[in-house]
Amino acid sequence: MPVLKTSRLTCRPIEPADWPFFLSLQQHPDVMRYVADARSEADIREAFDSRLPEWQPGSPHWLCLILCDNETGKPLGINGYIHRGQDCAEVGFLLAPEAQGKGYGTESLRAVCDYAFSAGGLRRLTACVTAGNQASRQLLEKTGFVLEGTLRESYWLQQRWQDDWLFGLLKHEWR
Repeated sequence: MPVLKTSRLTCRPIEPADWPFFLSLQQHPDVMRYVADARSEADIREAFDSRLPEWQPGSPHWLCLILCDNETGKPLGINGYIHRGQDCAEVGFLLAPEAQGKGYGTESLRAVCDYAFSAGGLRRLTACVTAGNQASRQLLEKTGFVLEGTLRESYWLQQRWQDDWLFGLLKHEWR
């Protein structure tokens, strides 16, 4: 299982002891505003447990990495990807409120892209973001993702249909 290092972060595989942090992210209304409506603890636990099995390129479940501050070891967020075809995957990320706006998302997503395009053997990465989520859009564009289109009324959130922005990044575009 990959452990990715950056100048400020260690991105390590999720483990059972990360449950309280994962739960706190998933229950924080500001973190989940564009991601999902409130869910039961049992539903969140099911999502957590699905990310615990050992992962390797091609696995059918999410590569879920906990972003830890190199100095303090404190968890700051999660990121990773899930395969959506033989050589394509969808990236995802969540940052704790205190970690937002400090470059951790970009730093960790660049590490994930490096891994995905080299050791992961991928040709294409995608990201789907609820329209209006400007912070995630900026993070993706700063990392090199390109807005490929809008999926109209694609996602039910906050008691109404939301549009999704679809982003893509190809291996030959990476750096």
